Amino acid sequence: MATNSALDTLIELATSQTDDAAKRLGMAIRTCADTEQKLALLMQYRDDYESRLKAGMAAGISAAGYRNFQMFLEKLDTAIAGQQQIVNDAKHRIAAERNAWQSCERKRISYDTLATRVHQAEQRKENKRDQKLMDEYATRQANYKR
Repeated sequence: MATNSALDTLIELATSQTDDAAKRLGMAIRTCADTEQKLALLMQYRDDYESRLKAGMAAGISAAGYRNFQMFLEKLDTAIAGQQQIVNDAKHRIAAERNAWQSCERKRISYDTLATRVHQAEQRKENKRDQKLMDEYATRQANYKR
């Protein structure tokens, strides 16, 4: 079995790795939220711009003005598609970081379980030793009284 100091070192290392993984997961979640917020702003801006186009068409807009609106809406659509890809990538990163964190946490828990088993084995050994000493003491006392 591993010595306590080696096992303690493994537990500390696993805890450190778990903490680092949790920080990376938190950062990935924040990044994803930021990218989703930017996507929502782009979509809202597109909707507002499309409303302006409809209002302009109702009021009468020149062909050049209409074409400018259309070109800008196409650019907005391209930007929205690009931002959607960034959001998807951020979600994949969250999944990867969550898996990494779970892996580190499982390792840490397994080391803790091993340390608990070692401690319990040592405790049983000590209890046996104490019981043996008590039995020997009782036997001596019984022999002394005779």
